[in-house]
Amino acid sequence: MQFFKDLSLSAFTAGFVAVLVGFTSSVAIVFQAAQAFGATPGQITSWMWALGLGMGLCSLVPSLILRQPVMVAWSTPGAAVLATAGLAGGFSMGEAIGAFMVCALLITLSGVTGWFERVMSRIPMEIASALLAGVLARFGMQAFAALQTALPLVLAMLLAYLLARRLLPRYAVVLTLAAGIAWAAVGGQMRWSAVHLAPAMPVFTAPQFSLQALMSLALPLFIVTMASQNLPGVAVMRATGYQLPVSRLITMTGLATLALAPFGAFALNFSAITAAICMGPEAHPDRARRYTAAASCGLLYIAVGIFGAVVTGLLTAFPQELVVAIAGLALLSAIGGGLAGALQSESQREAALITFLVTLSGVTLAGIGSAFWGVVAGSLALLVQQYGRPRAHQPPRRP
Repeated sequence: MQFFKDLSLSAFTAGFVAVLVGFTSSVAIVFQAAQAFGATPGQITSWMWALGLGMGLCSLVPSLILRQPVMVAWSTPGAAVLATAGLAGGFSMGEAIGAFMVCALLITLSGVTGWFERVMSRIPMEIASALLAGVLARFGMQAFAALQTALPLVLAMLLAYLLARRLLPRYAVVLTLAAGIAWAAVGGQMRWSAVHLAPAMPVFTAPQFSLQALMSLALPLFIVTMASQNLPGVAVMRATGYQLPVSRLITMTGLATLALAPFGAFALNFSAITAAICMGPEAHPDRARRYTAAASCGLLYIAVGIFGAVVTGLLTAFPQELVVAIAGLALLSAIGGGLAGALQSESQREAALITFLVTLSGVTLAGIGSAFWGVVAGSLALLVQQYGRPRAHQPPRRP
């Protein structure tokens, strides 16, 4: 099989780091969202089964078919919206499931009609690159902020990364992760007590539909998923040079969410942070083989879903500082590439810088995250500065 021929240690490690970062950074929010609707322990495990299976299949299958990295994740801001609205509105689990299904239908509709892809095609590359840099830069900052609470661990990982970048650049992330795990294990920082041997079993919940749940759960979940997840996800694709069928993939995520919603899959969407890990040069120097990193990520997500508590415990056993440090170091080249692409054009540099700063700020307005408002601010700045002006003269291309 071609996949095994193209697979490398660096690509598999990129997939593992993507799962580690994506899972441990937001799984607590998903648990809070489930508990807000009165979920039983069995239902919470079912949520992880449905989400792991959905993310895994939606990443694995199209990556193998298209031979390009396709990264799908759960909607972290969507989970935050659900956790807040669920507690405030007193909705039942059945009403929540009904809202998930309505959101899935809206996502599917946006993919079938192609309106989201048309909007994204009008955003200049400089704005998209600035959005990417702004989304990822927070993880880079967190990596070095972790020095305050785990100075020896983070310094050991940074030293390992710098040495590996010089001596074995292809395996820099692999060696950095190994150094971090070894340091944490020797120092007794691994929380092995979090590991429990228990398989995940799906639990079906019949949906209930109400106007209040539609307005308070389904619509906000749809809006934040498209604006805060799918928008930066497409920006990562464009900034890394992958031409993927966005509309068809969005339709796929909507249909997958619809099928798995009765078991707890609230919203599946494009990944941004973990996508940058699997689409960057650290995954594989050959762009044509980086799909194996996304496919590896998909396989690991499926394992998370099937083995439930076991894999959950293994991933959460890592110290939080190790997770944020490996994420930040793995994304350094993606951050640099995003900034370089954002600032390359002098005429659009200021608008791109505004996009970057607003996105980096983390501001949330009307329940919508900074990624959306960064694009809005940058596009408005570009409109004010460039509208009506003649385009700069482009020198003729040499044959």
